[in-house]
Amino acid sequence: MTQPLAWLLRQILALDALVVDLILALRFPLLTKLMTSVTGLGSASAAVVLLGVCYLAGWRREVWVAAPALLLSGVVVASLMAYVGRPFPPQPVCVTSATGLAPHSFPSGHAAAVTVFALVARHSKSLPAAPVAGLAALVAFSRLYLGTHFLSDTVAGVAIGAAAVVIVRAFLVHRPDARPGSSHQTLSDD
Repeated sequence: MTQPLAWLLRQILALDALVVDLILALRFPLLTKLMTSVTGLGSASAAVVLLGVCYLAGWRREVWVAAPALLLSGVVVASLMAYVGRPFPPQPVCVTSATGLAPHSFPSGHAAAVTVFALVARHSKSLPAAPVAGLAALVAFSRLYLGTHFLSDTVAGVAIGAAAVVIVRAFLVHRPDARPGSSHQTLSDD
């Protein structure tokens, strides 16, 4: 590893440790209960339910972007978790490793998923962007608060979710025939 890259990595790890210490000092029972409840909204199960709700509500454009973006970000997150193998932060409140789906800390799949929904809502005529973005930020923070991810894990998850939406939207804009019933209209028309 080059010296500048090694220095940057040390700085990121130092910031991660600082944030963990800060959050450990901020924890209190009522907020822990709230964060434990909120964090589930970023899970794979919640993503499937939210996609189903969007589909049933008739928000096809949103589903058409969110579903492949969630799949793409899920594959990237799972691959990086397996490759990097970063352990969880110290003193986690809850760890999802018992499910076998999240054996490592880096990156945050919850943060990636809620970022997908927030960015889809941002370009939606039907979904309220500000509340979805606020809820996404709360879920991402919950991962830090509960000790299931470091700050860098969560930031990486957000970046992966955002990149997945950008990739899917770019593909669909360039391939309007790739969407059912949209041979004359592209996603940029919304």
